[in-house]
Amino acid sequence: MARAASKTSAARSRSTKKGASGSAVQAPKPPKPEDFDKEQELHAYREMLLIRRFEEKAGQLYGMGLIGGFCHLYIGQEAVVVGMQMSMNDGDQVITGYRDHGHMLATGMEARGVMAELTGRRNGYSKGKGGSMHMFSKEKKFYGGHGIVGAQVPLGTGLAFANRYRGDDSVSITYFGDGAANQGQVYESFNMASLWKLPVVYIIENNRYAMGTAVARSSAETDFSQRGLSFKIPGIQVDGMDVRAVKAAGDLAVEWCRSGKGPIILEMQTYRYRGHSMSDPAKYRSKDEVQKMRSEHDPIEQVKQRLMANKWADEDELKAIDKEVREIVGDSAEFAQTDPEPDVSELYTDILL
Repeated sequence: MARAASKTSAARSRSTKKGASGSAVQAPKPPKPEDFDKEQELHAYREMLLIRRFEEKAGQLYGMGLIGGFCHLYIGQEAVVVGMQMSMNDGDQVITGYRDHGHMLATGMEARGVMAELTGRRNGYSKGKGGSMHMFSKEKKFYGGHGIVGAQVPLGTGLAFANRYRGDDSVSITYFGDGAANQGQVYESFNMASLWKLPVVYIIENNRYAMGTAVARSSAETDFSQRGLSFKIPGIQVDGMDVRAVKAAGDLAVEWCRSGKGPIILEMQTYRYRGHSMSDPAKYRSKDEVQKMRSEHDPIEQVKQRLMANKWADEDELKAIDKEVREIVGDSAEFAQTDPEPDVSELYTDILL
């Protein structure tokens, strides 16, 4: 029995290192976290803080009944999208699922327009008709949050196909979660992307609980960086709570794609502090677990401590940044409550038959 188990283990080890036809998948070596200079640290701090404060305000407005429908907050995961944006070129595209407010803000979409869409107002990014899960900005190359689990993965693959077809060097940054990683359309996309060497970075934001079930209980393979091996897609695990680690992995991944090597997977090991959505009390995990992540791994606090340790900013300067961010978020909340609702005629516009 022991010998049989050993043979099975060895066979599994060999299979995880080879593609479908037996040729080895040459995964790049995971990079070390990048050493940020003062400007990079301050940029990361401000961008992550903007997302954190925006999401806190969105949660508050939801509790007041000013935001309807579903609302999924990004609190805790800010380093992932901010670090990736620091690795991208202007022509690169972003597409994600429904936990999307942070992605929008990181791409440069205005807080006013995002918040106004949450409250269903006419100057929201989808004219008040899309809500939290359905916003787009062609100008910022943001191709949407998508409400159907995993639906954005084939669309992101399509963006990469368009890049390849046009012959430019743009890369599709396609985000999805650990729960969506078990969807069938994800693997159909992997297959096509690998066959055609498409320039797409698949980012699995593994926040450990999907809609409320721990990955160990829902996924046979919990190392999500390995999910593309049978399609010859290499993967790297990344500390998604450290913006420097994300930036370093992002640099490697986009260069991998731009050089014509095809798709690559980055598993961002991150953590959401709130429930799956505003209606989720998150009783499937302990308060101690959440507090431990907040106190020991918070992405914003890590940057703050480095800024102060290097004497690049003191408490007063950081408070000034927080004050500026709070003013932007406060203005967006005020705008989102005073901007007019869409005219009734909007019910019949932007409809494809």
